[in-house]
Amino acid sequence: MASEFTKDGSEDQYPPDDYVSGEPLVVAVEEDNSANITHVTINQADFSIRVADTEAGRASVSMLIDKMYAWRGYTGTHRIDSNPNRITLAASDKGEVIGTVTLGIDSSVGILADEVFSDYIDEFRARGSKVCEITKLAFAPHVKSKSALASLFHVIFIYGYYLHECTDIFIEVNPRHRRYYMNMLGFTQVGEMRINPRVNAPAYLLNVNMDYVNEQILKLGGTSMRAAGERSLYPYFFSPREERGIANRLREIG
Repeated sequence: MASEFTKDGSEDQYPPDDYVSGEPLVVAVEEDNSANITHVTINQADFSIRVADTEAGRASVSMLIDKMYAWRGYTGTHRIDSNPNRITLAASDKGEVIGTVTLGIDSSVGILADEVFSDYIDEFRARGSKVCEITKLAFAPHVKSKSALASLFHVIFIYGYYLHECTDIFIEVNPRHRRYYMNMLGFTQVGEMRINPRVNAPAYLLNVNMDYVNEQILKLGGTSMRAAGERSLYPYFFSPREERGIANRLREIG
């Protein structure tokens, strides 16, 4: 599943039903002798999530992104490079990278979405918002896990909100996936569809405010086993208690 863009304009819903059990989460953080994070591992049933902050880790997620983007018909490479304003997470199953997502933090050079949508994003900046973006979201096609996707999103939100004090999150998506993000995560559309030259495909800019995300986590986080009728991904997020624990650990190790 390469979730940002597809060549055709039809809409779909994904991923299908969750295959990961609802067993309790075990959170572990590994640190080397430096002040930097080397690994953040969140084990839940059959997968783990960690920061891809080594050359080997970045190479693994780059291979998955290239594979999934090529499967969707895109050209070029989509290498993940070391960048102080980007955090890349990798989800692994028995050592195999099955999913990845990157958080881009606004800086003096902006974010990737500025290439196409800077006029809209600048309106948020002018109102005092600190913006960030989700990019390079890709999952292997055999992964059918709402929990894996929700866990990746939640750790990204923790980084953006707790560690970088962001107020608004943006994502560029193909028209086919627009409704998914709006229905499942509460994103709203910002402006009209435009062509994204990085993948030569149509894209919408979507936004969600961190206050809304936090409200949904407080209300629904950690309730997947009893959230009958709830269609969003938020019940598959960590509980507020687990979220605070993860945020505190990440603060401790910088």
